[in-house]
Parts: sequence; structure tokens; C-alpha cells
Amino acid sequence: MRVLIATYSEKTHFLGMVPLAWALRTAGHEVLVASQPELIDAIAGTGLTAVPVGRDHSLYRRFAWARLQGLDDDPGFFDVGDRWPDDLTWSRVRWGYREVVTWWWKVVNEPMLDDLADLCRAWRPDLVLWEPGTHAAPVAAAASGAAHGRVLWSADLYGRMRADFLRLAAEQPASEREDALGEWLAARISAYGGAFSEHMTRGHFTVDPMPRSIGLDSGVRRVPMRYVPYNGRAVVPDWLREPADRPRVCLTMGVSADERLGRHAVSVSDVLDALADLDVEIVAPLPHAPPGFTAPPNARVTGFVPLHALLPTCAAMINHGGPGTVCTTLFHGVPQLLLPRTLLDDPLVARNIAEQGAGLALPSAEATGTAVREHLLRLLDEPSFAEGAARLREEMLAMPGPNAVVPLLEELTATYHGSPPRPPITAPRPSSTAHRSTAPPLHRSTAPPLHGSTAHDETR
Repeated sequence: MRVLIATYSEKTHFLGMVPLAWALRTAGHEVLVASQPELIDAIAGTGLTAVPVGRDHSLYRRFAWARLQGLDDDPGFFDVGDRWPDDLTWSRVRWGYREVVTWWWKVVNEPMLDDLADLCRAWRPDLVLWEPGTHAAPVAAAASGAAHGRVLWSADLYGRMRADFLRLAAEQPASEREDALGEWLAARISAYGGAFSEHMTRGHFTVDPMPRSIGLDSGVRRVPMRYVPYNGRAVVPDWLREPADRPRVCLTMGVSADERLGRHAVSVSDVLDALADLDVEIVAPLPHAPPGFTAPPNARVTGFVPLHALLPTCAAMINHGGPGTVCTTLFHGVPQLLLPRTLLDDPLVARNIAEQGAGLALPSAEATGTAVREHLLRLLDEPSFAEGAARLREEMLAMPGPNAVVPLLEELTATYHGSPPRPPITAPRPSSTAHRSTAPPLHRSTAPPLHGSTAHDETR
């Protein structure tokens, strides 16, 4: 079958989809990845075939403007994961959808939506897999009759909020049931002769890499899939090949926080100073360390280091609560101290991990150097945290891997597609000039040809 993977240009969200994309490829299916121009090189660098659609979004330019205006300390509705479910009222949820749709989802989706719909109608995918904020994808899928499903990168806060929104809306008078998301999607699909369906908000199904014990039940058709760490291009430095002579602690505040949001949630230098006298080796991947920054003797400040190579050597992890970092740490069974911003589901996931005994949560606003030091000492000194982290690792490993999920995706596609999906390619096929002429221009990477003669068996 033909599978289109769609995401707005957010690299960390895309990287979490790569193992599933390659599982589909090695099963013989045709896979394209569509995104805005900014992300195309990153997509091609994974060996997948990239298709640029639309133009780049302006979300982070707007964030930068808000910082200049002193407005970035107001989280708006983006603190929902910190408040939920205590602050779950109809007025707040209705207002929240208005905020998120206007200032986030429209900003990242509108620049690519029409071009993505044109791609779907030309290429006719059987299945569209989409990043949860890329609502252009279900519109494009509906316009072409494709089945579609979300691929989560963290707990399903969006799905749960939609379920709660619908429940609360049903309790209101019909005249008060404003639905910013539904109204926007209905207007966009109507341009292609279609009608809004609630599936357009959460997919026909949802691929979920989060263990149930720390995820969220959103009432959707859930397809559990084991998280597979993938950092993109990865080179293991020489020093990492040598065993540490004392407990190793990884300290990262995330690349995206620096590149996208303009600053870390916590002062890395304050934290390193507070840990300077501990008998540990601190590894701090800081690709953008400030000029003149000097690390204490027990710290190794590096450029990018692939976490999946570093974490197996670590006794503990200190991080910002970003989903890719958190899931990679969980996968390797390392106790973690999470310092989340009040941003979406970061606080929620941090609390859930702490409740499972696999780590500690300290809000970034309270994360002074002294507080981080005290919490780290607990992680290192109390064996229960390592035991809790090991339990969560076992829960993750028990989930089906991407290769095992592919047959279920084939079944779901057959259920929801407007016509029988194409079978996987299992043998060489003669080229078809007529067929090639109907496909859109592609930005090709080093991946096998779109109509390749062999299903490549590679570990990605």
C-alpha cells in the first residue's frame, strides 16, 4: 500500500515517526514523508523519500516576537497539562481551543494544507499517518479517501482534551457549543467537497508509544507501539567508548528548547555549579553553550551526543521533560529528574513518572541549583528509583515493536480506506512510464527508489 507520513516542520516530532516509517518500507510498502521546506533535509537524511509541501510556518518567529514584548511568561492555554484536570471547565476548554487553533494549529497548518491536499489527490495514498498537531493531514486524507491515523510523540493530551471537550459541550445549550477546531476543519474540508467528521480531530486510530502507566486514556482506537530511540545522524565519540570511573549523570535541557524557544527552562550553569563537588561525572550535551562558559572539573560539556548511546552508561538523568528525551531515558531504564516547563503535557508526564517511582519531578520554576542537587542525590542514593525505572523499561519492551505493528496498520487501512489498499511490493515489478507520469515531483534522498525492487532489511 501507499503510505504518506505528514508532519509540520518540527524535527523532534518527526524523528519519533522514523522507525515506523522504515518498518513500513521494509515490509514492502511505498512511503513518502511530506512536510514544509525547512524539514526536507532532515527527512532526506533518514533515508526516507521527502516531498516539500507549502511554505514554512512562522510559529517560532511569533514566539520570538512575544519574548521581545515580554509576553512569553503567560502560557495561555499551553499550561493545560499543569492544570488538567483541576481547571477543566467548559469556559476554559472552549477558550483554550480558540487559543490553540488560532495561535498554533492554524499557524503551522495553513501554509501547507492546500499543497498537501493536492499531493494526496495526485498520489492517492491508502494511509496517511500524521503528527498530532498536523491537522492538514486528516483534511488531505479525507479529500482523497485515505485512511488516516495519528502517531503520538508523548501522552495523548490532545486526544483526552478533545474527549473532555465533547463531553462538556454536550452539557451546554446548542447555541453555546462553539468548537473552534471542528469549525476550522469543516470549513477546510468543504473546499474539497467533503464534510467534517470527528475522525478528523483524532484520526481513525492512534499509534501510541507511551506505556499505559504514564500515558492518558483518550477513548480512541489505540495501537500501542514500543518506542524506538532515534536521534537522526549519530556518531559515538571516542570518550564514550571508555567506561566511566564514577557514576555518570547526563544533564540536558534539550536542543529544541534552545533552538526553538530561545532559552533553557533552567540555568545550566547554576545547576553545574551546585553539582561541582559531587563525586560524579556529569555529561552535558550543550550544542549551543554560551560564549565564555566554563564547566566545573567533574563536568564534560559536549556538542550533540546521541542519547541512545550515552544513556546506557548513565546512573541518572536530569532533563527538561521533553518527550523524546523522556522516552529515550525510559527505554534505557535510567532514573530521571524531570524539570518541566508549564508546557502542554510536560508536567503531566513528569508527575506520572514520579508516581511510578521511576524518577522525581521538580517544576522548572523551582529548579534552583540547590534543589536540583538535593533531588539528584536522592536518585543516586535510593535504589527504589532504579527499580522503578527498570519496571517502566520492562513495560515498554513488552509493547509490540514497529515491525509487529505493520500488519495491524494494514488491517485498519483496509477497514477505513475508501477502496481496497494496494498490496505490499514483494517482487520486482517492471517500470510503468504511465504510472510515473501521474506522481508529483519528489525530493529524493538516498532511500531505495519509490518503486524499488527489493524490500530492504535494515535496522533503523
